Amino acid sequence: MSTTWDTFERYRQRGLDARRAGQWQSAKVYLLEAARAILELSKQAQTKELTDARQEMAERLLDLARDCDNATNTKRQKGDRGSSAEPSSAGDAGASAEQWIVKEKPSIRFSDVAGLDDVKEEIRLKMIYPFAHAELAEKFGIRAGGGILLYGPPGTGKTMLAKATAGELDATFFRISPADVLSKWVGEAEQNIKKLFDTAAAEPRAVIFIDEIESLIPARRDEGSSVMQRVVPQILQGMEGFDKQKKSQILFLGATNVPWQLDPAVLRPGRFDEKVYIPLPDLPARVRMLELYLANRPIADDLDFSAIAETLAGYSGADIKYICDRSALLPFLQSVAGRGEQMIGGETVDQVIAETPRSVSPEAVKRFDDWAKALS
Repeated sequence: MSTTWDTFERYRQRGLDARRAGQWQSAKVYLLEAARAILELSKQAQTKELTDARQEMAERLLDLARDCDNATNTKRQKGDRGSSAEPSSAGDAGASAEQWIVKEKPSIRFSDVAGLDDVKEEIRLKMIYPFAHAELAEKFGIRAGGGILLYGPPGTGKTMLAKATAGELDATFFRISPADVLSKWVGEAEQNIKKLFDTAAAEPRAVIFIDEIESLIPARRDEGSSVMQRVVPQILQGMEGFDKQKKSQILFLGATNVPWQLDPAVLRPGRFDEKVYIPLPDLPARVRMLELYLANRPIADDLDFSAIAETLAGYSGADIKYICDRSALLPFLQSVAGRGEQMIGGETVDQVIAETPRSVSPEAVKRFDDWAKALS
């Protein structure tokens, strides 16, 4: 079973935050995912009492999700005033996409991303070269742009890799969260998707990146939201429209920690043509991360990056960054306390590693490996 408590807590907290903000559709999506996660966790509970407690928690989350539907309906009824059309917030009807779609030109490149050399080369071969050599690609009938799904355990650098891809292409980078699309205008989620694609199409080169894309394109067999039933086809339509974009080049990147929860339709050719597995960092990547996160800090002579990297097998990139930050914090506090300027030594790093559990279990890694093998 690959679901972790961190996954459940992440969805639960985001659902509650969205609910407090009155973002009802977004809250419902996150709360349903949290309920699904805690039900999976209930299956691996060691006692009946713990199983029952987790199932009860799932029921409470489902009640909150249903309450989000009630709140949405109430807001719709107040805004209808005899009209059958779904309302939007006051003043939103003519709002510009630029008011909520954030775009940037990243400065980072692949050289700034530790490890993932095979993944970088795969993206170069399948996506970057057709952009960089557009005339030659057209001559050979190679399409520039398209869709790439980045999947793997949390904390492995999918977001940074997406930004670095935009940097390599000198493309405008659009980073969108499911909450942006689902909750900016109640009842207009599918129009928001269209505005996103239209805004990207206005750029010479664009990379659209949506993290946690499973929240926008979930398996529809058990998704009861009428909003999601409209949003999913709109996204699929936008992705299929890449071939029709002759004046601009658009690359669509989706990232997910739970690829098995995606609607199978999005994995077909013409949508996410490429599925790229972002694994836990290997030994050279772990060494490079230690250099990036520690080399410019006051380190002791006994700090052996290669030896430390060996002990970090199975840790995610996010785990390693936390370990480095924590290892710097401890001697900093000692220095502040008047013990003289301290250094980051091997003993301190070893202590932090011992106190920091791996955030990704071997069972979770196996599930990703199995899913990747099923694609090949």
